[in-house]
Amino acid sequence: MTETIHKLDAVRKAISEVIVGQQALIDKIINALLCNGHVLLEGVPGVAKTMMVNSLAQALNADFSRIQFTPDLLPGDVIGTQIYRNGTFETEKGPIFANLVLADEINRSPAKVQSALLEAMQEHQVTLGRETHKLPEPFMVLATQNPIEQEGTYALPEAQIDRFIFKLIVDYPTMDEEHIILQRMAKTAPKTTVDAAATLDDILELRKQLDTIHVDEKIERYILRLVAATRDPASYGLPDLKSYIRFGASPRASIYLALAARGHALLRSGKFVVPDDVKAVLHDVVRHRIAISYRAEAEGLNSDSLLDRIVATVPVAENEL
Repeated sequence: MTETIHKLDAVRKAISEVIVGQQALIDKIINALLCNGHVLLEGVPGVAKTMMVNSLAQALNADFSRIQFTPDLLPGDVIGTQIYRNGTFETEKGPIFANLVLADEINRSPAKVQSALLEAMQEHQVTLGRETHKLPEPFMVLATQNPIEQEGTYALPEAQIDRFIFKLIVDYPTMDEEHIILQRMAKTAPKTTVDAAATLDDILELRKQLDTIHVDEKIERYILRLVAATRDPASYGLPDLKSYIRFGASPRASIYLALAARGHALLRSGKFVVPDDVKAVLHDVVRHRIAISYRAEAEGLNSDSLLDRIVATVPVAENEL
């Protein structure tokens, strides 16, 4: 286990040769990959979302593809199609057939494309004609959204949003970090490639190790209370939150919280999950699974600020209620 964890350290180091800062964000993406999940990245243009995903693919020697989502995109442009050639139909696979797939500006695509992508994300397979094709393993979709420009976009269905294990916020770099970025990238041919530091087999091996991380029943009950508090905050000493939340997190939030907490424990070389592991991944797992009310928006609140209240109020020990 220690040797494989050291390979992840090598992956982090390799990515840092191109990406400045963002170490916590990179760790969260690696955690999602270990958990066999998908990630929704939200940030303004120009904060290196594409380069970060591409660098991770290179560091793992993984197949990488980028799909630019547009309103005129068709399902066949994503998953592929069947072409009639020489008297027979041949399968032409689309860019979804890669280990790491960057779905750039995913909210610019219409419902048919979203539906095709949903099957790939959930089932790790696509259907072309009458044939079903398995996607390569590991398989991960990293979708980006621009939080500013909403003209000409399509809101993602709640069913699809719920399939992302994390929604990660990509923030601006600090001034010192941006100074380093300037020095590295203000060239006509900046360095944009990294050497492979691990393999996909290492990721698959780490997934097996992740499943061995122990989660005590008390931690499981803590996870369930945190999720339940998003549905019925009054029962957990937060009656004023009821008017701010239209609906709470689904049971998938409980599953992903336990899984991501295991991944967080693994990344810190722990053998069991502690409450801090749960708290570390709570916002990333749950922020996109609760719908806030118009009143909350009017008062300048968001899902993160409501989750701050929940994690500060819901006790770790059940007998403290």
